Amino acid sequence: MLLFFYYSKTKSLRKWQSQNASFIHKLSQPRNAACQNTPTPKHSQAGNFIPYKTMLLRLLLLLSVLGSSWIGWVNSHQESGEWSCESDEEIRIEAEFKPGFITLDGHADDWKDIDGLDSSLLPALDPDDDKKYTGGKMTVKALHDGNDVFFLLQVDGNYAYTKGENNKCPSVALMFPIGDEATYHNMGGCKEGTGTCNRKTCKGHEVDIMHFSIGNAIPGRLYGGNPLDNGDGNGGDRFGHLVDLYSWNPHCRYLDGTGPSGNDSSGQNNWKGAWWHSSFNVHSGFVEEDSPYTPDSQKGTYFFEFSRPLRTMDRLQQDAQFTIGGSSKMAVAFWYPVDGNSWHGSGHYSVNCDWIPLDISTGSSMLQASTTGSSGEVASAFALLLSVVSICLSVFVGYRAATRSRNEPYETVGNL
Repeated sequence: MLLFFYYSKTKSLRKWQSQNASFIHKLSQPRNAACQNTPTPKHSQAGNFIPYKTMLLRLLLLLSVLGSSWIGWVNSHQESGEWSCESDEEIRIEAEFKPGFITLDGHADDWKDIDGLDSSLLPALDPDDDKKYTGGKMTVKALHDGNDVFFLLQVDGNYAYTKGENNKCPSVALMFPIGDEATYHNMGGCKEGTGTCNRKTCKGHEVDIMHFSIGNAIPGRLYGGNPLDNGDGNGGDRFGHLVDLYSWNPHCRYLDGTGPSGNDSSGQNNWKGAWWHSSFNVHSGFVEEDSPYTPDSQKGTYFFEFSRPLRTMDRLQQDAQFTIGGSSKMAVAFWYPVDGNSWHGSGHYSVNCDWIPLDISTGSSMLQASTTGSSGEVASAFALLLSVVSICLSVFVGYRAATRSRNEPYETVGNL
């Protein structure tokens, strides 16, 4: 999954000009003091004369610097070399039917008996084992209660949190295919660019994305869909940045309800979620004034817990839909400020370099257990009934025999 963050080229150019103002100023000045003392030629009485070759050399130098900057802007959103992936085809995630199991609070205690997928985290753009996330593996768990599907992401990592700066805090994302042609690579894989991608030109390449950046999110508190943003008809979250998006490729990624064709008031954020870190020693609840909640660099484990309905009211092809007993696919991404450095959009880790199968299990096993239990109860009741009937028959037969013996005449031995 390739989540990129874009800035306009105009803004980047201005930033470059600002950062290199002194360099540009030097280019416009004479090369050395000797040039300043050179008499002004008769054909150029106004200002210092700069030889043609010197001007050309400086112009080429300036263009080369600008060119390298433009290349940097482009490469920051592109991959180096040809894409290759050795996906683990044996891994899969099963969402069992477990109603009434999960409280959505960021704590993982209620997940302890749920099986999950343990996997190393490799760079998404270069899935090389030598470059994997060194903090530890990620565990992914899922279940459903017949209405909502729940996910837990658990990953070891020293505590890192800078209030208000998402790029200096851990972040996670989930991605699911919507269209039949949606690929894991390039977030849907539509070939169209920013100016031409839309629901017609990229039809079939839609993917559904949930992205949680915790820079403004209080641990243990619930974020995601809320009345204000849902009232505006989009998938945003102005409080905690747990947002609901869709995408056709990395260049064409939008909040639900927004896009190149205009906004649609039916867009909604269907996700809810919370986060926690095992180093926290307060369980009664945090407030914003408690930030940063625990000292930096504390060893421990991050927990990210999410839920959304199996089926949503989406009519724009912007949400994945799950079916009980069916199978879908998913991908997981993780960002971390390694050595305290801000992460960038394409610098994330992933559980796998391709889609991971996601099975939404039925309640058949539970139903079977219930049926077996009911059959046993019926058999016990029937056996008890037979026992009662047998006792009643025994009493009746005994009573009849006793009554009959009293009515018969008694004869002495002598009369026999």
